[in-house]
Amino acid sequence: MAKKLRIFPFLLFCFLASCTVKESWHSTTFIFFDTVCEVKVFCSSSKFKAAQDEVFQTFSDIEHYFSPDAKDSSSPVVLDLFRKAMDIYRSSDGCFDITVAPLSRIWGFLNHSNYVPSQQEIKSILNRISMEKIEEKNGALILLPGMELDWGGIAKGFGIDLASQSLMKMEIPNGFINAGGDLFCWGLNPDNKPWQIGIKHPRKSGFFGVLSITEVGATTTGDYQRFFEVNGIRYHHVFNPKTGYPARGKQSVTVIGPETAICDALSTALFVSEEPEAILQKYPQYGAIIVDSEGNISIIGKDYDFRFIY
Repeated sequence: MAKKLRIFPFLLFCFLASCTVKESWHSTTFIFFDTVCEVKVFCSSSKFKAAQDEVFQTFSDIEHYFSPDAKDSSSPVVLDLFRKAMDIYRSSDGCFDITVAPLSRIWGFLNHSNYVPSQQEIKSILNRISMEKIEEKNGALILLPGMELDWGGIAKGFGIDLASQSLMKMEIPNGFINAGGDLFCWGLNPDNKPWQIGIKHPRKSGFFGVLSITEVGATTTGDYQRFFEVNGIRYHHVFNPKTGYPARGKQSVTVIGPETAICDALSTALFVSEEPEAILQKYPQYGAIIVDSEGNISIIGKDYDFRFIY
């Protein structure tokens, strides 16, 4: 009997050791809305496989509902995001507007044709632009003839939010999802510190500053992301919905806050608006870093940990 008692603790130790699940950092990439998306999480190998499946399914669903050729306007997820977009449309006095797709089309951004339309061409489609023209009826969105929706300024952030929430519900303690500069991070980074997020300089290579953040999202809208030049004039993809022309006065706007979808839409709204401070006052949990057309940098709204590096 004594011999058996001496062996039992050793066997118990081996059993417990075999049940210990080793956690480590894992990373992978996806293509999400034609953008390379990096996912980095701290978890076990088995949980990482489940996390990959969850992110893939989330991104697939978002692309299904919000791609340019999507037709389903009655899904609860579409109506949910529409209402978020409408709130920001109204809070920004129309500076954020998902009905700008006809402008993207006429300027050639949807087919990479780089075309400067005439004033008359722009004027002819401005009557299709305004979220107030969309009717929500019987659980579906009703558009006037000729209207098109461009979800690009909010859907990617929305997908990142949903994916991040799913991974946190899986009890993954530390993670980072970044789709072309739209990101959400939680927990601590591999150095056991808050996540260090570089903000790209809109006119030079590299970063002009670094955010030290966690449990928040961040997005950047810039005139360098999609643009073409004609006779020395830069024409970019961020339109003023009231004029039909690319918005002027800024090179980039980065917004930081609790929801990546809201950051996404606000970065567009602040880029377009001549009074970005007035908009951000309505969103006290959000802050912004703005680079104006002369390269001057201003920080407005909630103060997040930011430092210049040049």
